[in-house]
Amino acid sequence: MHRPLLSNSWVSWPLQLEPGALIAKNCRRYPTMPLTFCKCLYFLSSCLFSVDTAKKDIVFLLDGSDSTRYGFPAMRDFVERVVEKLNVGENKDLVQYSRDPAVQFYLNTYKTKGEILDTVRALRHKGGRPLNTGAALQYLRDNVFTASAGSRRLEGVPQVLILLSGGRSSDSVDAPASALKQLGVLAFAIGTRSSDSKELQTISHDASSALSLSEFTELPSIQQQLQSAVDSVVIDVTPELPTVLVDTAKKDIVFLLDGSDSTRYGFPAMRDFVERVVEKLNVGENKDRVSVVQYGRDAEVHFYLKTYTTREDIVDSVRGLRHRGGRPLNTGAALQYVRDNVFTNSSGSRRLQGVPQMLILLNGGRSFDNVDAPASALKQQGIFVIGIGTRSSDSGELQKISYDPSYALSVSEFTDLPSVQEQLSSVMSTVLVRATPMTPTVTVERQPPGRDVVILLDGSDGTRTGFPAMRDFVQRLVEKLSVDDTKDRVSVVQYSRDPAVQFYLNTYKTKGEILDTVRALRHKGGRPLNTGAALQYLRDNVFTASAGSRRLEGVPQVLILLSGGRSSDSVDAPASALKQLGVLAFAIGTRSSDSKELQTISHDASSALSLSEFTELPSIQQQLQSALTFCKCLYFLSSCLFSVDTAKKDIVFLLDGSDSTRYGFPAMRDFVERVVEKLNVGENKDRVSVVQYGRDAEVHFYLKTYTTREDIVDSVRGLRHRGGRPLNTGAALQYVRDNVFTNSSGSRRLQGVPQMLILLNGGRSFDNVDAPASALKQQGIFVIGIGTRSSDSGELQKISYDPSYALSVSEFTDLPSLNMSEILYSLVERQPPGRDVVILLDGSDGTRTGFPAMRDFVQRLVEKLSVDDTKDRVSVVQYSRDPAVQFYLNTYKTKGEILDTVRALRHKGGRPLNTGAALQYLRDNVFTASAGSRRLEGVPQVLILLSGGRSSDSVDAPASALKQLGVLAFAIGTRSSDSKELQTISHDASSALSLSEFTELPSIQQITNCTWYVNVHVDTAKKDIVFLLDGSDSTRYGFPAMRDFVERVVEKLNVGENKDRVSVVQYEDIVDSVRGLRHRGGRPLNTGAALQYVRDNVFTNSSGSRRLQGVPQMLILLNGGRSFDNVDAPASALKQQGIFVIGIGTRSSDSGELQKISYDPSYALSVSEFTDLPSVQEQLSSVMSTLNMSEILYSLVERQPPGRDVVILLDGSDGTRTGFPAMRDFVQRLVEKLSVDDTKDRVSVVQYSRDPAVQFYLNTYKTKGEILDTVRALRHKGGRPLNTGAALQYLRDNVFTASAGSRRLEGVPQVLILLSGGRSSDSVDAPASALKQLGVLAFAIGTRSSDSKELQTISHDASSALSLSEFTELPSIQQQLQSAVDSLTFCKCLYFLSSCLFSVDTAKKDIVFLLDGSDSTRYGFPAMRDFVERVVEKLNVGENKDRVSVVQYGRDAEVHFYLKTYTTREDIVDSVRGLRHRGGRPLNTGAALQYVRDNVFTNSSGSRRLQGVPQMLILLNGGRSFDNVDAPASALKQQGIFVIGIGTRSSDSGELQKISYDPSYALSVSEFTDLPSVQEQLSSVMSTVLVRATPMTPTVTGKKPPGRDVVILLDGSDGTRTGFPAMRDFVQRLVEKLSVDDTKDRVSVVQYSRDPAVQFYLNTYKTKGEILDTVRALRHKGGRPLNTGAALQYLRDNVFTASAGSRRLEGVPQVLILLSGGRSSDSVDAPASALKQLGVLAFAIGTRSSDSKELQTISHDASSLSSVMSTVLVRLNLSEILYSLVERQPPGRDVVILLDGSDGTRTGFPAMRDFVQRLVEKLSVDDTKDRVSVVQYSRDPAVQFYLNTYKTKGEILDTVRALRHKGGRPLNTGAALQYLRDNVFTASAGSRRLEGVPQVLILLSGGRSSDSVDAPASALKQLGVLAFAIGTRSSDSKELQTISHDASSALSLSEFTELPSIQQQLQSAVDSVVIDVTPELPTVLGMLTCTASCWPKRLTCFTSTEGNK
Repeated sequence: MHRPLLSNSWVSWPLQLEPGALIAKNCRRYPTMPLTFCKCLYFLSSCLFSVDTAKKDIVFLLDGSDSTRYGFPAMRDFVERVVEKLNVGENKDLVQYSRDPAVQFYLNTYKTKGEILDTVRALRHKGGRPLNTGAALQYLRDNVFTASAGSRRLEGVPQVLILLSGGRSSDSVDAPASALKQLGVLAFAIGTRSSDSKELQTISHDASSALSLSEFTELPSIQQQLQSAVDSVVIDVTPELPTVLVDTAKKDIVFLLDGSDSTRYGFPAMRDFVERVVEKLNVGENKDRVSVVQYGRDAEVHFYLKTYTTREDIVDSVRGLRHRGGRPLNTGAALQYVRDNVFTNSSGSRRLQGVPQMLILLNGGRSFDNVDAPASALKQQGIFVIGIGTRSSDSGELQKISYDPSYALSVSEFTDLPSVQEQLSSVMSTVLVRATPMTPTVTVERQPPGRDVVILLDGSDGTRTGFPAMRDFVQRLVEKLSVDDTKDRVSVVQYSRDPAVQFYLNTYKTKGEILDTVRALRHKGGRPLNTGAALQYLRDNVFTASAGSRRLEGVPQVLILLSGGRSSDSVDAPASALKQLGVLAFAIGTRSSDSKELQTISHDASSALSLSEFTELPSIQQQLQSALTFCKCLYFLSSCLFSVDTAKKDIVFLLDGSDSTRYGFPAMRDFVERVVEKLNVGENKDRVSVVQYGRDAEVHFYLKTYTTREDIVDSVRGLRHRGGRPLNTGAALQYVRDNVFTNSSGSRRLQGVPQMLILLNGGRSFDNVDAPASALKQQGIFVIGIGTRSSDSGELQKISYDPSYALSVSEFTDLPSLNMSEILYSLVERQPPGRDVVILLDGSDGTRTGFPAMRDFVQRLVEKLSVDDTKDRVSVVQYSRDPAVQFYLNTYKTKGEILDTVRALRHKGGRPLNTGAALQYLRDNVFTASAGSRRLEGVPQVLILLSGGRSSDSVDAPASALKQLGVLAFAIGTRSSDSKELQTISHDASSALSLSEFTELPSIQQITNCTWYVNVHVDTAKKDIVFLLDGSDSTRYGFPAMRDFVERVVEKLNVGENKDRVSVVQYEDIVDSVRGLRHRGGRPLNTGAALQYVRDNVFTNSSGSRRLQGVPQMLILLNGGRSFDNVDAPASALKQQGIFVIGIGTRSSDSGELQKISYDPSYALSVSEFTDLPSVQEQLSSVMSTLNMSEILYSLVERQPPGRDVVILLDGSDGTRTGFPAMRDFVQRLVEKLSVDDTKDRVSVVQYSRDPAVQFYLNTYKTKGEILDTVRALRHKGGRPLNTGAALQYLRDNVFTASAGSRRLEGVPQVLILLSGGRSSDSVDAPASALKQLGVLAFAIGTRSSDSKELQTISHDASSALSLSEFTELPSIQQQLQSAVDSLTFCKCLYFLSSCLFSVDTAKKDIVFLLDGSDSTRYGFPAMRDFVERVVEKLNVGENKDRVSVVQYGRDAEVHFYLKTYTTREDIVDSVRGLRHRGGRPLNTGAALQYVRDNVFTNSSGSRRLQGVPQMLILLNGGRSFDNVDAPASALKQQGIFVIGIGTRSSDSGELQKISYDPSYALSVSEFTDLPSVQEQLSSVMSTVLVRATPMTPTVTGKKPPGRDVVILLDGSDGTRTGFPAMRDFVQRLVEKLSVDDTKDRVSVVQYSRDPAVQFYLNTYKTKGEILDTVRALRHKGGRPLNTGAALQYLRDNVFTASAGSRRLEGVPQVLILLSGGRSSDSVDAPASALKQLGVLAFAIGTRSSDSKELQTISHDASSLSSVMSTVLVRLNLSEILYSLVERQPPGRDVVILLDGSDGTRTGFPAMRDFVQRLVEKLSVDDTKDRVSVVQYSRDPAVQFYLNTYKTKGEILDTVRALRHKGGRPLNTGAALQYLRDNVFTASAGSRRLEGVPQVLILLSGGRSSDSVDAPASALKQLGVLAFAIGTRSSDSKELQTISHDASSALSLSEFTELPSIQQQLQSAVDSVVIDVTPELPTVLGMLTCTASCWPKRLTCFTSTEGNK
């Protein structure tokens, strides 16, 4: 039986309707539809085209697989008969397929029926398997239904596909079939009994078009039926979006003119042509619009579509066009530019209103860039492009660009343009009836017609028994919907591994049809369950217009998921994508489901419902139905999300204050004043900021500075012109974006308040404005640009939010003529904060009886909160196995709603009790902004936990995470709870409360009012001791002795809660009773992890540690072997925390490791066996008693006994003028009580109003008398507003710092006393919190004008906030405050300077003198020289003692000699005496500081910083720096370099203090001749420095890395579908060879196409079995394009990381294996380079479709590339090459020779060539040890050959002998050096740097460089390149020294003919260089342990032809 394909009524009705009639019919059908809506919406695109029903394009797709061999003759006959019936004008195409499709002929191959029939009769069966119908359909879409293949789809010709398929497809047909439908193809699918009927229906354009036969021999029986169906088809070509009516009375025309160099002579003709075309147009705002753009290298708009509204204006502008010139010709970029910048709403395009868009291109040459993508983008946007070219144009390119190849017109020359005028008019008329503009977004004023409901059913094996209940549920749901009246639509999709659509949203029109289909649903079956893939499928194929979705019409989209298990793939991205689409998802699961996953999928957490079984579905039917009803009233337009408040806006004025606006500035100032006068200024109304800029930007006041119009106007009137040049508008725009339009500066952008920037600009910017302007627009900032005739109008239009917002005046004096009122408008408001309280209830089986009491407790708690006034928010979460949110913080707005919900709470039940998971859930999902948390606004976050049992999982990490978030946790438990667990969770131990039963909760209800206070207290009679015992397999027999040892130590202690405390840890196990300890066993021994564990989990407040109260912390480690992991970082972390570690080991331990771990190497004790432990008992007691003495705490630094650092912050604003004398007296009395004279206490006073002003720092005065004198002289500052927040922040950043005298890091208490007389204008929350985090104890004193809440926020606790009526009452609280401060018993052992971590060797130091040699020090220079000489005389100079370097600077810096240059005092003194003044200006101190940091304080220059030797810089400076010193000074300090600055009266003392390591290190003399007077002072400072030296932490390479980390990156794009099984097999075989089970090797697999998808990380699986199981289950990802670059970058950022399991930092080799089957769509250069820099060894394997050059770029060297067919992957064995570069010795040296080939070396070049030849003859090239590269340069470098070009010495010598002089000028040595760094010293060019092979550069240069060599030379040194520079008398000796790795490596000759004379000298110099192959991290000399990948050899270069020795 054959079902009818089509009914005649269905195919014929559209033929009887004209477009107008069709619209009328739709309007009658929807009488409520507004007329305007009817006019805009087109429901059938047939109105756009004149459809010729006599034409059709028919494609036959024949199954040519093995299974149709016998049926093929019948298929061929069938095609022949169909073709015979067709009209000649119809196009036909025939494709045969099996594994791959093969086109027999295209739609445009034949023009006659005879030709087609001849070809059909000759068809031969293709054969092959498998049958890939999906791939064939996709191929048709991409290659056959296209204009180039003859398809006339775009002309409205119906597209028909007839498929004859004889079997089930091996691949999925869903997506390709859907894609064809979206294209409007009508598909008829005919199959046999071997076919899959469901598959045929999926492919067919509707189910009735899928036809089945027993065999293909029955085809004649359906011939007539099919013929009739096809003949009667009239296709309405329906675009994806509804299309608007085309108004042919108007059009938008853009002319794009080629203005490149090649059209110079033709340009007048082009101009005339445009003029003639415009003359024919009907120009007007509502008629035709015109724009002209000219392009060459880039595009420039002459005028936009909205610029002119009359023909005359346009013609005038066209006549004035001037040819631009330029090259190359970038037509592609120009097309993209007009698409993005001209065919836009803001530029006047009316595309969205349906007006036809045309682009007329006049082009005179072939494009330099690619035009494909931009041309395609224009077509997709419906823009009709007409291309007119000359004989110089590329006709193929023009046809590509044009909308249709027939629209590409041609002339010989542009002067012949009049000849195509008529032709153009004809094309333009044609275009008008074809225009298909994009749809506008129409605001529909009627109720949406219903809902689109998609039901996604889990059809996997796990739901087989529950499926009937699911089906019944769907049936009941559908019965409630309004389907028959076309309101609601329904689709059902079933899925397991893959989704299968049962029917689409537009499949059925009646409820009866839907119900019939639902009743017939059969369970799908299959596994695994891929919910993520199913959701993605819905997004791409079901929630689409072609599948019946009405989302774009505003109809709510609803998804109901019934899932019975956890998804095998990730649901995160697909769920997020559906939410972005506006889909409301409801997820219903069973107990087998993952509740968190359901919540992720649901549109909010409350929409995730859970049942025990699907049989319980009826119980939630009503709940879901109600939710769906609610969906009817939801609208997804973003405008509905905000209530618009036009009463407020934030306006920033950006004023050009450069030199060129000096005379116009008063007018600008007046303009700002007039605009402000019109505003409604106020804190909650309009806010204003003013910024002035020239070279850089300066804020005059921020948005939050002033809250009244008067204050702003006063400030504006006081504005002064800054001046300066150049004008950097780009930098200024960036500055306001980053610093002014921010929350902290008062911007309310995040609250929805409109943000405006008004730019007043008087000239063209010196820098680029594109990126900053774009960034402002992206942030939604409305920029209005106002310029003068000196401004660049194009630049202003770019900057402005819209070109029309770029306004212009002749001069700034014309500003009053502008009317700003039209553009200033606005939006929304914000609520005040309170507390966010989250209550977490244990709902497990164990609390069933206690739950009513818990509920009552919550109810009483809520009644006490302030919910109704929006202060407090509440959330309740119940948990057992999983957490379930009862309601979020933002669910309810009133107390009544919360109480109603609380009363209705039902016990959840379930087990086990996973408190850890619940806490983590709260952190990730409840304490978040989206869930209503206001944490980021500073609102306190409170957690109250009621738990009735011990958690089954660990609470440590989640509890810690909540504390880091700042959550205050209170844990309440019963006798069944674990008290220790409760303490871990609570924010401190006192917040953990215990009851017998929850019925006792009323007794502790008062908890809600509790506060806590932490006392800082020291008692040397107490200590916290943790024993860490090695419980690994190797200590099994020694463990009893360890246990006895611990017992004996404990017996000596004075144990008690307030005395000594003890903890025992047995490598990850905390044990309570020592005698009960049992050996754990296990391997490997991870001491590092154990140390980290005790730091994070044992030495914590919650675990009982009293570290913060000043109790000494000790860790005693008993260790019996070497650690398997690295101990460096954890050991260092313990020391930084002040924990004293004593390490006791046996002969099996690593003594070096124990010394590292111990607090001091002397604390590392040793025994032969653990049975000898009693012998060290006494030794340990001695060490421990030592630790009790205060002297040991600072044994490594000379420090004064501690006191207090007291900072007094005084409100000096206008409001405290009368009270200031009383404040001053108060400070005086306070200081008199302090102990300043004996150096215990320090004092600082800061006064503030708008800004803070330091009266004196903590280290300014040393005596009480000096302080009192200064205090008595204090004068009131004045000013407004009062910015207390800014002042507090200033104290944190500038006063409570070591450089300002704070001793916080030494454990000295930090006290702040604030006297404030008013409310702050800015927020104090964040700064106050920052000070508390710093440990500052703040006391705030205010008056009745102050805000008491603000004072409490600032104070360290509420009781420390004191209030008075007036400041005259201060004496009354003097004693109270004094007592509070005096009661602080200060901690002596809390914090340590990092210098205490190292034993500093004061017998040696590295000292660099930096001398100001500028013009201004000419007469003082001899005195400076003498001073240096006297200092050196005092030093103990020697290679292993003191080292000295001298650098002189002015404009730039010059090294006189390096730290390694001289090893005797005499040599240095001689060199110093010979110093000559350099002169020069300006004085760039900043650049000089940076220079010494980068070039002098380096290993290669002799610095021993990495070995812990103190580094000092002594700066002698005679003037203020021309450049900025901040960053370089900071960088030196960060590197631990002690800078001492000595200046004269001409110096800037503030600058010197900034530069110096400490302000007290900045010394001063009147003139340099007075330098002897500071000699003693300098000696004192230097001695101090010696005990403070803080060298960088050394990284010590310990042991052999445990294995390899192998990441396999698989190309999963569409192009590798057939090859994927072979790739998977390859991976499987590779993994089988690796050593995974013994934890050596780790593996990760990532698959990618457009985006990467991690299959598993390096730390996902621990066994080979798990990895192999996952690999076998890998499925091809699919997708395009292939973005290999993005995938490589993703690996670098997300896979080769510690968190993803990479052990790179532990020295484990990192290997990447890439299998790629095609060329990447994006660039791989940067990501590949980044991976190489990371040390990743990459092997790239490709097929013939790959780009071999690309593979070479990715691979770590070219030999790592295997370019093979994908089928060869089976045979590929990589085992030999995977680690070839890791596990072998470095083979030799890489020598690069750089030759000056400029005009100046022409005569000397033969000598240079001979020199190179002799050098090469000495090298060991033939045995692959040494490699050589030669590069010649002048203006640009030219590589003669790379390091990997030649393999034999003979080849190199042949090439060298043939070298020819390059010639050219100028000589750019800097550029050449940079080129070497970037292109020659790289792995791809043959460099083996990353393998530890020494890199040598030999430069022969015959002149001074025209560019700077500093930065490139420094970059090469950082790379570790040893450079030798050889020059002639024409060279610059200083330049040569800069380039060389040290000064002695720079050699000089008269001429290059003398080169033989220094051949031996160079050889010796190179021979003397010893390279210690070090890892990238700094390594301590003498502590490097040999491993396979770290060679211990001392490698000597060029010693002999034997290579290294």
